[in-house]
Amino acid sequence: MFTLTEVASLNDIQPTYRILKPWWDVFMDYLGIVMLMLAIFSGTMQLTKDQVVCLPIFDQAQDGSGGILETHSPELGDAFWNKENAIGEQAAPLMSKQPPKGIVPSDPFPQSSAFTQPQPKGVRTKLDFQQYVFVNQMCYHVALPWYSKYFPYLALIHTIVLMVSSNFWFKYPKTSSKVEHFVSILGKCFESPWTTKALSETACEDSEENKQRLAGASTLLKHLSTSSEEGSPNQSAPVGNKSGVAFSAEKLVSEVPSMTILDKKDGEQAKALFEKVRKFHAHVEDSDLIYRLYAIQTVIKTVTFILILCYTMTFVTSIDFDHVCEPEIKHLTGYSKFHCTHNMAFMLKKLLVCYIALICVYGIICIYTLFWLFRRPLKEYSFEKVREESSFSDIPDVKNDFAFLLHMVDQYDLLYSKRFGVFLSEVSENKLREISLNHEWTFEKLRQHVTRNPQDKLELHLFMLSGVPDAVFELTDLEILKLELIPEAKITAKISQMINLQELHFYHCPAKVEQTAFIFLCDHLRCLHVKFTDVAEIPSWVYLLKNLRELYLVGNLNSENNKLIGLESLRDLRRLKILHLKSNLTKIPTNITDLSPHLVRLVIHNDGTKLLVLNTLKKMINLAELELHNCELERIPHAIFSLNNLQELDLKSNNIRTIEEVISFQHLKRLTCLKLWYNKIISIPLSISHVKNLESLYLSHNKLESLPSPLFTLLKLRYLDLSLNSVAVIPPEVGFLQNLQYFAITGNKVEVVPKQLFKCVMLRTLCLGHNCITSIPEKVGHLSQLTHLELKGNCLDRLPVQLGHCSLLRRSCLVVEDHLFDSLPIEVKESINQEASVSFANGCKCLMEGR
Repeated sequence: MFTLTEVASLNDIQPTYRILKPWWDVFMDYLGIVMLMLAIFSGTMQLTKDQVVCLPIFDQAQDGSGGILETHSPELGDAFWNKENAIGEQAAPLMSKQPPKGIVPSDPFPQSSAFTQPQPKGVRTKLDFQQYVFVNQMCYHVALPWYSKYFPYLALIHTIVLMVSSNFWFKYPKTSSKVEHFVSILGKCFESPWTTKALSETACEDSEENKQRLAGASTLLKHLSTSSEEGSPNQSAPVGNKSGVAFSAEKLVSEVPSMTILDKKDGEQAKALFEKVRKFHAHVEDSDLIYRLYAIQTVIKTVTFILILCYTMTFVTSIDFDHVCEPEIKHLTGYSKFHCTHNMAFMLKKLLVCYIALICVYGIICIYTLFWLFRRPLKEYSFEKVREESSFSDIPDVKNDFAFLLHMVDQYDLLYSKRFGVFLSEVSENKLREISLNHEWTFEKLRQHVTRNPQDKLELHLFMLSGVPDAVFELTDLEILKLELIPEAKITAKISQMINLQELHFYHCPAKVEQTAFIFLCDHLRCLHVKFTDVAEIPSWVYLLKNLRELYLVGNLNSENNKLIGLESLRDLRRLKILHLKSNLTKIPTNITDLSPHLVRLVIHNDGTKLLVLNTLKKMINLAELELHNCELERIPHAIFSLNNLQELDLKSNNIRTIEEVISFQHLKRLTCLKLWYNKIISIPLSISHVKNLESLYLSHNKLESLPSPLFTLLKLRYLDLSLNSVAVIPPEVGFLQNLQYFAITGNKVEVVPKQLFKCVMLRTLCLGHNCITSIPEKVGHLSQLTHLELKGNCLDRLPVQLGHCSLLRRSCLVVEDHLFDSLPIEVKESINQEASVSFANGCKCLMEGR
């Protein structure tokens, strides 16, 4: 009926998920196999041996004349069958000659035969062999109870249903994927070398050693707090209480001995396992589908057991050896009632009793499983014992399907959960990262990544590491340290070796700092850059750096939940001079007023969010530089006019259309630089002449169409940028600007260059490109200081030969079409092309100085 291979395939799932098979599931699986074999054996026996043998009883047959009735006794025996078997082939022809229906010949075996057989004993049945076969088949279906015929098949169906119910949660798509993933991860965690090292090297820490280390740490902390109180009487309170800053006391006296370095392959596999466990934890813990499905299939098995037991018990007595059959075939055989025997009745009854016994045992186990499922909270799992036995006290308790799977594993072996818990611990993960990181980033490798920035300072930029390598703190000559996308950055006490460090950059890197390291940073750090997504990422110790000079904060400082700025109090930054905020502010944070007495430069770069409230600026009386970029300002804020010490104002990339308020700048006696570029200014008011101290004026990227004459009464102007406007005429009054060194009017509509422009003999940079100029006056040769000249993009047909008088002008700084340059006389071209070392060096600096 079934091959052994086909039957064995039903149990292939056992080796794969054996760790999720508690003893009752294993026992039920074996019971299922036994019941399956019993059903197969019963079905095989029934298909090959099952039959019913019938003889007629209490029937009357009438002879051919119709006068004599002959009554036949039920005590017939097997005389006819014995006789038929004895006569063999010679009797077969006689048997083929059948008498009329219901009439038996007087002697089917005549005396004239070649040999004589003894007369049979018993009652003649008057039926031939084919009629007996027909009667047996009819009575098999009519007289035999249905359960006697279908018991093997029902047992097979029942067993398959129970076996499918037992393993359905391993096959159902929404649970099988999670189970398969869990089993895979669990096996890898159990066999990982990191698991063994972590448990063996952390669980064996001596308690007395821990006490001594903590005692030493507390002594050092007392010493540090005493020294900090002596240096700054008000500093100790904020460190401990004010801002809630907590510093780790670990590793202050002696470092924990580093673990044995893993092979690179083992380390990478362990890292991958931590990531897999983290994702699986988040994916599985949010639902209880596996638990509910397991409970449902257990209930189904229990209900199935009850149903099987109830109806099976009622049919046990119906399986009998003797049966009376009335098939209503008298018109074919002459008999209406038959006595039948079922040869498999005894065997089937014994098999059924065995099957019922197995079902009862199966049902008891199902009831126990239900009791186990509902008597304890299987949706919660605690690693309390694991936390007690190891130093990984941060292993979290889990819930829902994650907890249920771990409870199932505990039924197999408690060691699995213990070793699995190592990969749920952040402490364990951090230790692994630390070991791998220090092994990979050695001092020599870090030294290769040190570069010099444009300011000729030694700089190291570390990007997307798991932490800060210990070897970083051995780079004692490093001046700038940049840490970007390092979520577990930790500044240890070793940073005190970096005596030249003055600037730190934390880009999306919420760094933690130890107490000793914090004290060092308070004394030595001068510049700090912090880039963040949420204000909570700003390390709280940043607000306690008493000697910090420059602070750059880049990120979201607006909290939509409470509509408050999320900065801590900045009053402890008593020496802060420069504050740079690149964010989305709607108002200047009120906490900045704590810095107002000593803040010199304030920079606010908004992302296009409109800056509405600026009254706080009035309190910054010592402010010398103010930048408000991309703040959607429509006018010059009036609060600025109260800043008497303001020297430079930059309102780049706003929506300013009119600058009539510029007359108020006359009260700012120290204002020398005004940057109104990248706006929508249409005209310059005549009152611009009142700002007499202006030396630099940026008006590029606006919508100016004309230049008022009063603009050129600002005799101190040295830098004037009017690029990318719509100016058509340069007023001749431009010649009044005798101190002008940089003049740019590129990208306008100028057609004529006034000769008065060349009275500005101090000009070093002159940008006239991309206009409609047709000729350059010969007086350009008067510009003896000229080092950069831009003429490209005009309507010129030639260049004046007087360019040769500009002794500092070189070809690299002469921006003009090649054919125009080629039209110059040879001696002029040679003069401009000469590469005298000193002159050429000065010429190459022209663009950088001018812009």
